[in-house]
Amino acid sequence: MAQYDVIIIGGGPGGYNAAIRAGQLGLKAACVEMRGTLGGTCLNVGCMPSKALLHASEFYEAAGGEFAKLGIQVSPKLDLVQMMNQKAESVAALTKGIEFLFKKNKVDWIKGAGKIAGPGKVEVTAEDGSVTALEAKNIVIATGSEPSSLPGVEVDNKRIVDSTGALSLPEVPKSLVVIGAGIIGLELGSVWRRLGAEVTVVEFLDRITPGMDAEIAKTFQRSLTKQGMTFKLGAKVTGAKAGKNDVTLTVEPVAGGEAETLKAQYVLLAIGRRPYTNGLGLETVGITPDKRGFIETDHFKTSAPGVWAIGDVIYGPMLAHKAEEDAVACIELIAGKAGHVDYNLVPSVVYTSPEVAWVGKTEEQLKEAGVAYKVGKFPFIANSRAKINHETEGFVKVLADAKTDEILGVHMIGPSTSEMIGEYCVAMAFRAASEDVARICHPHPTRSEAGKQAAMGVEGWTMQA
Repeated sequence: MAQYDVIIIGGGPGGYNAAIRAGQLGLKAACVEMRGTLGGTCLNVGCMPSKALLHASEFYEAAGGEFAKLGIQVSPKLDLVQMMNQKAESVAALTKGIEFLFKKNKVDWIKGAGKIAGPGKVEVTAEDGSVTALEAKNIVIATGSEPSSLPGVEVDNKRIVDSTGALSLPEVPKSLVVIGAGIIGLELGSVWRRLGAEVTVVEFLDRITPGMDAEIAKTFQRSLTKQGMTFKLGAKVTGAKAGKNDVTLTVEPVAGGEAETLKAQYVLLAIGRRPYTNGLGLETVGITPDKRGFIETDHFKTSAPGVWAIGDVIYGPMLAHKAEEDAVACIELIAGKAGHVDYNLVPSVVYTSPEVAWVGKTEEQLKEAGVAYKVGKFPFIANSRAKINHETEGFVKVLADAKTDEILGVHMIGPSTSEMIGEYCVAMAFRAASEDVARICHPHPTRSEAGKQAAMGVEGWTMQA
């Protein structure tokens, strides 16, 4: 029986980073992954392939419109097969890269489905049904999450697809209904809208993107509506019947009223994700997940000695980069070092066009907590780089404590905000004041100047708008 210092169950962003960090710290580590490739949902059927399609579809749309404004005359023709091929090539290169990093850091990749078989024991069932028994001083659960289901809507990944199926549709839908106005649904909906689909988004709440600052969310919805997406808010889907060539949906107002019928060529169910904790043998060590499937932890320690959990299976933002931070902190604790993650400083991003990014508290959260705050805002239409690049939609908003000027939250909608938000993550980690950012020299002309000008706006001395 092979023995390890640590065995990680799951090879996604949490699992593979935990394995690599363990190898770096000299621990004998193994990572158990049931997919044929490493990288988990994120690399294989999530973050990476979706960004490949977002990037390609943005170019396709620009070639059919914006290029002409720039003096570039082209007539684009969609080659969906090649668009999917380049996506697959990029994903394959990334997953192979993780294999290389495992070898570099002396991590064993154990292929198969892993489960706990008692204290310090892990069983791995390979694709051929053979079972391998392993022993470890520490076991880390990093199995991630899976798409949430909805009663009355059965995913077949033919006509009714989840996020995985939506990444590999065989054709551009004439019409697509997206159930759920969260990040995943809006990103994938925007891909197919740009490629030619009529997209309707049905959302249970009376707003899109729950958790996002309300002012930003309203601006975001206006932008997507202007681009051609249709929204049905405060509506619930009570049934979906797939036919040979289309899907018939029954939709009812949440507040009550008559049901209506929608028809679409394809339906994407994207109402969120749930922890993947079933069938892991948790009961063999006395761990009981909550009713949603989450495992309770204290600094990544579960209730079972020597068993740890990270990423989407524990509380906190269900994001790949949060799982990566969990991974490093957890392994460093196992190795006897200090490990900590501040979930208030985990940024969120929507990779649509325009992009949306934020970190820290929203205005609604500050009001609810009774915190006095000041606001600084700056529109991208007044930013020279954005104006030159014809990317003037959106703004940056900085929220700072009214007394101390400490930055409490930053919210951005516009070009390249996914790259810009990192500056504010660093600033907030050091408990910077808005004045600190306002008085730091930023390169000109760059979009990052919008972040500086918004910080200046907290004290009312914005100079470019």
